[in-house]
Parts: sequence; structure tokens; C-alpha cells
Amino acid sequence: VQLQASGGGLVQAGGSLRLSCGVSGPITSRYAMGWYRQAPGKDREFVAATSRSDGTSYYADSVQGRFSVSKDNAKNTVYMQMNRLKPEDTAIYYCVVNPYGLATLRLQRGGDVFGQGTQVTVSS
Repeated sequence: VQLQASGGGLVQAGGSLRLSCGVSGPITSRYAMGWYRQAPGKDREFVAATSRSDGTSYYADSVQGRFSVSKDNAKNTVYMQMNRLKPEDTAIYYCVVNPYGLATLRLQRGGDVFGQGTQVTVSS
């Protein structure tokens, strides 16, 4: 399984960006798809994820209400719409899939497959 993310960039605080991640390779409906991020000097952290089977989604508290994760199963693509961006959202964003499902991905219990990151920079 390989992942290719795109859509990062530089935006002013309060602005919006949409990230996309195409997944190639065999994945099943059990997979979860989502995003992590890593800010300079910090550990990589969970941001948002959705179940490929029923679209159930989870969000980190820091992005709840501002970010929205979605998927297109036909295209094997996961998206993340990021609104009302803040400087503290600045990070490298990594798309991720997990064959064991949403809970395993969200709780970092193993099996994660990460793509290359895409830089998101929010200026104040």
C-alpha cells in the first residue's frame, strides 16, 4: 500500500486548505484512513480519521469543529478540509491508513502505514 498526499501550502490565520491523499494497493472496507501531523520539536499526533466502511470519524480536540475528514472509496482517496486555520496548526501533515480499523488508528496501536508528509504553514 502506498499513499500520496497533496494540498499543503502557506495560508494566513483564519484561512482554509484542503488536503488529499490517494491510496494505491489493495485495501478493504475494514481499513481506516486519516491524518496525523508533526510540528517542529513535537511528537507526531493524531488529527482525524474515518472508517472506510461507514464513514464514522474521530477528531482531535484541537481541530474538532474546524477540520472535516471525508473519503471517496471509488477513488481510494481521503480528504481533510481545514477551516479557520491557526498558527498552531502549522506542521507536516501525514496521511495514514490502518488495516485494523478506526480505533486502532486513533489510539496508535500499530499497523499504521504512513505516506510522505505535506507541509502546512499558517501565518499570523
